[in-house]
Amino acid sequence: MSLFFLVYVSSAARPFSRSDLADLLATSRDNNARAGITGMLLYKDGNFMQVLEGEEGAVRALYDKIAADPRHKGEITLQQGFTESRQFPDWSMGFRDLHSPETQSIPGYSEFLNSPLTGEEFAGEPSRAQKLLLTFKKTM
Repeated sequence: MSLFFLVYVSSAARPFSRSDLADLLATSRDNNARAGITGMLLYKDGNFMQVLEGEEGAVRALYDKIAADPRHKGEITLQQGFTESRQFPDWSMGFRDLHSPETQSIPGYSEFLNSPLTGEEFAGEPSRAQKLLLTFKKTM
C-alpha cells in the first residue's frame, strides 16, 4: 500500500514561546498518532517545515486544518505524492535553542537544529528526509 506525503512550510503569525512549542509537540504527537499520521515538524526563528505522511484523506484533512489555524500564515506546499514506506516512522520535532529538561524528555524531541553543519551531512546520497532537514537547517 502506498502512503501519501505532503511537505509544506509556513510562518508563525506570532513568535512561539518555549511553552507554545512544547504544547504544540505534545498535541501534535497525540493527534497524529490517533489519525495514523507520522512525520516531522521543524520550527526555527518563526518558520515551520512539516512533513505529513499517512492515508491520503487523513493527511489532506490535517493539512486543511493546519492551513486554517490562525497561528500559521503563508503556507506553501513544497512536495506531495506517494511513497512505499514512511520516511519518519516516529513523530519528530526539531527546535532551535530549546534546552529545558522537560521539553527534551518529550518523545520525538530532536537537537538536530542546534547542532552545527559539517561536511558529514553531505557525504554520500542523502535520503529525501535528510535533504529536507539539511535544506531547512541551511536556510534558517
